[in-house]
Amino acid sequence: MYTVYYLEGKNILLNQLRKNLPSEGQDVKIKGRKGKVTSVQTLEDNKVHVHVTLETVNKNKAVVDDPKKKKR
Repeated sequence: MYTVYYLEGKNILLNQLRKNLPSEGQDVKIKGRKGKVTSVQTLEDNKVHVHVTLETVNKNKAVVDDPKKKKR
């Protein structure tokens, strides 16, 4: 069993106790966000740091003005 710490920069996203380790380039989904494993570092026998890059979420959606929906 390994203690896997998923990190984005210096922020810890998730800690998991796992039987197998993720590999570099593997797609992961953490807290509903998609990402890729960039590197895997083994610290001790059972502690592993997995660095992840997550996709950016654009919250600002462009508003398209529809001329048919004008207030009268």
